[in-house]
Amino acid sequence: MLRSLHIENVAVIETLDMDFSPGLTVLTGETGAGKSVMMEAIAFLLGAKPRRELLRSGAKRAFVSAVFSDIGAPCRAYLAAAGFDDTEDEILLERTLDESGGVRARLNGRAVTQSILRETAGYLLNIQGQNDNLQLLRPAVQLEILDSVAGLSEDMALYGTAYRAWQAAKKEYAELSESARDAARMRDVYAFQIGEIDRANLHAGEEEELTALRLKLQNIEKISKQSEFIYHILHGSEKGAATLILDRAAETLEKLSAVIPSASDLAAKLSEMRYETEDIANTVRDYAAERDGDPTAALDRVEARLDLITKLRRKYGEDIEAILAFRKTLSEKLGALENTDERKDALEKEITRRETELRALAAKLSERRLTAAKTLSAAVLDELLFLDMSGTRFEIAVRQNGTLTESGVDTVEFCLSANKGEPLLPLARVASGGELSRVMLALKAVLNDRDGVGTAVFDETDAGVSGKTARKIGIKLAEIGKKMQVFAITHSAQVASLAATHLKIAKSEQNGRVQSFVTVLDEEGRVAEVARILGGLSVTPAAVAAARDMLLEGREYR
Repeated sequence: MLRSLHIENVAVIETLDMDFSPGLTVLTGETGAGKSVMMEAIAFLLGAKPRRELLRSGAKRAFVSAVFSDIGAPCRAYLAAAGFDDTEDEILLERTLDESGGVRARLNGRAVTQSILRETAGYLLNIQGQNDNLQLLRPAVQLEILDSVAGLSEDMALYGTAYRAWQAAKKEYAELSESARDAARMRDVYAFQIGEIDRANLHAGEEEELTALRLKLQNIEKISKQSEFIYHILHGSEKGAATLILDRAAETLEKLSAVIPSASDLAAKLSEMRYETEDIANTVRDYAAERDGDPTAALDRVEARLDLITKLRRKYGEDIEAILAFRKTLSEKLGALENTDERKDALEKEITRRETELRALAAKLSERRLTAAKTLSAAVLDELLFLDMSGTRFEIAVRQNGTLTESGVDTVEFCLSANKGEPLLPLARVASGGELSRVMLALKAVLNDRDGVGTAVFDETDAGVSGKTARKIGIKLAEIGKKMQVFAITHSAQVASLAATHLKIAKSEQNGRVQSFVTVLDEEGRVAEVARILGGLSVTPAAVAAARDMLLEGREYR
């Protein structure tokens, strides 16, 4: 429920702070006093797009905040999913409009998006005004109301999952059919690209190997000359080769070992060095021996191979690994094209199977909707008869059109015959503004707090009706107020005298500016305000007496 409200710089409201109670609260006041501004401020807080005129002239920002308590499990669950895990039974909503048109919203002190704000507001408060009544004329809204009564949330979730799977299969089938015309061309393209890659006979690391070989071939003369020189000085010379010198040094050390024992170890090390030096010499000589064939021809072959790899890289990937990965992708695509007919056959069977399952689920929805429609129609009709719509017939028509949609195969239509002998017709064709308001009120009375929303606002639901009917509307609002918090903006004394709390909104001039303020009326204040509503140009003793009688009678409904 709405626990408290704070408004700053909204049109004629400079500052307003209010605390609210459960039950039925009415707001009355002269036309233009600011009742609609107060409602617009609440609507703005709950996510409505603000008018430019909402910001009070001369102010830099408009600010509205409210505390809601007893928010209920569904709202807490939604907020937890949105990242507000620490939410308890009370939340604070804030929204600001600055002079540049910028809007910011906060929930429990944290910035939130407009979508989160609106979704949260939907769990907290409903505003039933003229525009909201017009929403009732939409078939989608009527279906939503009926499904709420029928308790179809789980069934609709199951149906929705099946419907999306059916649609996905149909979409894939359509795409395959559409692409069938291009399949032959793409098959040729993929086959050519695969062949081009396969003919190259690439292997991972080949480009690096070829690059190293090219460098070697480009320097083959240098390698040969230097290799021969190294071999000669290490092992090839008969007089001054390093291996010969090491041999002689080792032999000399060995001769000293008789007098210097450690000389034998040194001789052994020199022998090892001699054999290692010989290995190095032979290895280097092999460098020169690797000139197999014509090095110029070999270099040409390497350059040609690298050029082929470069061309393939430009077309298919940044390196050989990427080219081979692309080839695998091409193979998969080609396989998919070759299996298109098989996939289409499988999809046809899947679509048929899913449609059969979907129609079975839709039939269950229809059955439960038909049952709920009878129950809801009878209950709403009882409320309408109470609200002085005698001779009225009300019926919820549920028709199966055979076409599967996101909500099943049903079309739902609220039908009304406002006068005896007249045919039942859709609400949009027969209901006047006053009748539509009473239908909305009757629905709210039947549904009451079933939607989990703790607060409802009725904006001039009694407009255009007689005193007796207005009294019954007030009684019905008071009944709803026993199960949830209800606010009613009214110009009717018959409604105002039934409220548990009566707020009067008025304007006054302060510091050269007009601003609105709200007063919680005591019993005498209520007498005066109800008498004012009843009176004409002036409040007569008879009007005061009638006001007292109405308030006294209204106590039994509070």
